[in-house]
Amino acid sequence: MSHDLSSTTPAPTLLRGPLPILAAAVLWGTTGTAASLGPAQAPAAAVGATGLVLGGFLLFLTGRGSWSLITRSDRATRRLLAAGAVAVAGYPLTFYPAAAEAGVAVATVITLGSSPVFSGLLAWWADRRRPDVRWAVATAAAVIGCAVLVLGSEGGADPVRPLGVLAALTAGFSYSAYALIAERLIRGGHGSSPVMGALFLGGGLVALPIVLALGTGWLATASGAAVALYLAVFTVFCAYRLFGRGLRHTPAVVATTLTLAEPAVAALLGVLVLHERLATVSWIGLGVLVLGLAVLRTPSPRRH
Repeated sequence: MSHDLSSTTPAPTLLRGPLPILAAAVLWGTTGTAASLGPAQAPAAAVGATGLVLGGFLLFLTGRGSWSLITRSDRATRRLLAAGAVAVAGYPLTFYPAAAEAGVAVATVITLGSSPVFSGLLAWWADRRRPDVRWAVATAAAVIGCAVLVLGSEGGADPVRPLGVLAALTAGFSYSAYALIAERLIRGGHGSSPVMGALFLGGGLVALPIVLALGTGWLATASGAAVALYLAVFTVFCAYRLFGRGLRHTPAVVATTLTLAEPAVAALLGVLVLHERLATVSWIGLGVLVLGLAVLRTPSPRRH
């Protein structure tokens, strides 16, 4: 593990690995509740992209070394940063249209359920790292629990549109790609703050023309400004700072599965804040999801 950890104190290892990622997932789980409090006329894609633009600039401005990482890196690192920036922007620009086309529940299940699979396949292809059996079992349990949780209370849903499914899969791939790229850069010796600052500055610049094209009039309202500020500070700046820190000690294939905690948080907030009701089968799905995450959090036996 990390050079500054004592072998007799395992708690700091968890604090520097899975727990920051779970904390990021908790913050991401507040996105839907926060967005529901914004102006009705605000385009969904514009809301998500605006949070990315503002939060990305905030990550860049507070990430000491981000500019040096961009300007002084070798060509291979810059290519990774460019690919990561496109992937970062791709997530909100495909997820929100997916939610509009296929419905929030279906889009969430497809995006978050596919991201651990994409992460495992990308890591296998790029680094020849075959995911282990525990990851496969935990991911399967988490994906099934996520699907049951979100879809269990859906009744009389409209037919799923293929374009919505494709957009959701693209969002899942985008998230997996930038998580893997961030992990590679961080484990290659770059600080997590500079890496996340550089990636999200690039993602924000890619998304900025979309924000301007969709219109910014909704930001002039009190609720619109409050929602944009919340998304930027908490679900982008704070969440991705935590996520980057967790990636120093947690493989991306595990991190993407851990973030399946997001729909569980969103569902609980819906019950507690928006006074929604969950069906019994959804509570069962929540339990299965938590069980899958618990399996991933259990330290792996050391191999000699």
